[in-house]
Amino acid sequence: MSKKILVVVASTRPGRLGPAVADWFVGATAGTAAELGVEVEVADLAEVGLPFLDEPEHPSTGIYLHEHTKAWSRLVGGADALVFVTSEYNFAMPATLKNAFDYLSEEWAWKPCLFIGYGNTSAGTRGVQMARGVATSLRMLSIGGDIFLRIAETFSDGKMIETERLAARAQEALTELDHVADVLRPLYRADQEIVPAVSADAAELLVLQRCCWVDEALANDTLELGALLESEHEVRAGLREWTTWCVRVGGRLVGSVRAKLDGDSWHIGRLMVAPDQRHSGLGRRLLAYAESQAPAGVTAIALFTGARSERNIAFYQKNGYTLTSDGEAPAGAVGLRKPV
Repeated sequence: MSKKILVVVASTRPGRLGPAVADWFVGATAGTAAELGVEVEVADLAEVGLPFLDEPEHPSTGIYLHEHTKAWSRLVGGADALVFVTSEYNFAMPATLKNAFDYLSEEWAWKPCLFIGYGNTSAGTRGVQMARGVATSLRMLSIGGDIFLRIAETFSDGKMIETERLAARAQEALTELDHVADVLRPLYRADQEIVPAVSADAAELLVLQRCCWVDEALANDTLELGALLESEHEVRAGLREWTTWCVRVGGRLVGSVRAKLDGDSWHIGRLMVAPDQRHSGLGRRLLAYAESQAPAGVTAIALFTGARSERNIAFYQKNGYTLTSDGEAPAGAVGLRKPV
């Protein structure tokens, strides 16, 4: 699972140009997004369909009554950064965007954002200026370098006139958003929240696994363990091969687990918890979460641990796993399986 950048199309009026701008941004940044491991998703407010704010509780409470609010909360809450595509109406942003801002609170906080404005004389700059002020009050970080499009120069028959210069600017903006999201991540992801690991986590994952696998080395009387021998580059490569999740406390990465599909089995690996966070239930939470992410059609969950890692074996058996003798375990390890 990758980081997600949400492109919000603000205008809902008939004949609007916002969807064309969003389509251009997604297409122009597709290659960059793939390189960064970023998913770019479009949220068109015309399709989101929020009525004017109708929640009885203040957004800061996080108590939502209506399903349209809960759906909007999930969409924004799952984003790591935001791109707002907004027109300018009468020197201001569309009321639909202000309304969408007002529905939520914590879901916006500490996330980086970028604006793409479009219009006639001002190219949307005045609408963006207003929207940026609201975003800042919601504790978003505007990274600057916003993109402004003058309709007469940039559109033809309702579509963007694509140029290399504009494409390069979009790619640069996406790269900046991704970088800032990495820096701000400990602020907008709550302590103890299980979230997808990203490339920027590789160095901390390397430190954590070396710390955690010292016990494994002692129990199994060997230093020839992959988790102790890997380089940061190899850990980063593993993030591309495995779906990996991590947990932070106070900004520090303290737990992780990964999984991947292997035939009809969901293979779990590298379950680790920092020594000072053990006996808190975090390992059990991570294991249960990884199990819950198994795709449809999986018949069993499988994993390996050291043949002499008695504490690990007891932990997995307590959580429903049984030792197997199918001969697939690496040298010095044992396999455990759990039916789905």
